[in-house]
Amino acid sequence: MARGNRQGIRGGAVVVAAAVAVAGTVWGAAALVGPGHGTGRQPAHENAARRTGSPDDGAKGGGRGAGGAPQSRIPDGIAHASESGGDAVNITIDDGPDPQWTPKVLGVLKKYDVKATFCMVGPQAKAHPDLVKRVVAAGHRLCDHTADHDTAMDKKPVAYQERQILDAKKMIEDAAGGGAEVQYYRAPGGAFTPDSRRIAAANGMRPLGWNVDTKDFGRPGVAAIVNAFKSEIGNGPTVLFHDGGGNRAQTVEALDQVLAWLKDRGRPTGFPVRTAPDGS
Repeated sequence: MARGNRQGIRGGAVVVAAAVAVAGTVWGAAALVGPGHGTGRQPAHENAARRTGSPDDGAKGGGRGAGGAPQSRIPDGIAHASESGGDAVNITIDDGPDPQWTPKVLGVLKKYDVKATFCMVGPQAKAHPDLVKRVVAAGHRLCDHTADHDTAMDKKPVAYQERQILDAKKMIEDAAGGGAEVQYYRAPGGAFTPDSRRIAAANGMRPLGWNVDTKDFGRPGVAAIVNAFKSEIGNGPTVLFHDGGGNRAQTVEALDQVLAWLKDRGRPTGFPVRTAPDGS
């Protein structure tokens, strides 16, 4: 019986090791097949919070950041609400910066005097520090979108998640220079875990979800992107667009139309909340 148990354990270890190896996903592969983009995928234990903005929006965070420095007042709940309150809309831009498309997105945002949150992939920021600096100089905010855009990172060890988050944060900060702050963390494909949220909050970054998936990553056509926005904006204020991961011409045009639509209706824009409703 003992020998059979040992064989079973060894066999299970082999299966687990193989599963971990297969689950390894880098940004290049994610860009090709697009898992987690345009699907609204979220791990089951996080799904309700992402879609409704509660109860995680008010969850408390804290702890210690890099080097043991105390970090407080940043909750680890997934943020959706807008700092501007009311019917304000948060525009978020993922997967860049990209030398072709990020400047075009910045141009549209400037046209409508809208500030956005740019969720950057670490190596992309490192490769294009000029664009990171342009984003900061224009008054937009920075968000950590990990080092490798691994949409399966919620299945990986905590140490791996921590490296993905903190390595990217450093790359983005180094690229931005001037003491620019990375204020949010967004898991690739929505693959948050309680540990990744805790790590982000402990290092001064509010976990950032979304309510409106425009499906722009899959390039379904400008009209489809705009219609997805209009049909989902009732779900909540935080809207997902992309400036990286491929040709974003449709995104640029759709973003222009979306911002014109918001302007015509007097809908303000803002940044996602970083703190709990009581200001803590």
